[in-house]
Amino acid sequence: MTRIIVLPHAEICPNGAVIEAEAGASICAALLENGVEIDHACEMSCACTTCHIIVREGFNALEPADELEEDMLDKAWGLEPYSRLACQTIVAETPLTIEIPRYSINMTREG
Repeated sequence: MTRIIVLPHAEICPNGAVIEAEAGASICAALLENGVEIDHACEMSCACTTCHIIVREGFNALEPADELEEDMLDKAWGLEPYSRLACQTIVAETPLTIEIPRYSINMTREG
């Protein structure tokens, strides 16, 4: 299991979280399985940018983004050099620290 530290996000995870994820799982799936309700409007099919994250620690240990993910990231709000889509980023053995940006392109939610 790999440790993922989620930095505090005012709405999604106000106190932050430390979760354990199985290597080979997407970060998005690991977050959802551990109660961190990150947006994923396209149901993890790499068709939106609502699961945009910033990898603050452990970025270089991840497999590089493919061309489709890179193209989608160009549309993400608040893009940074260490930005990834959580649905496309696969957990490896290296612990990660991630930040969920304050905003996404999905500015409204139902419910």
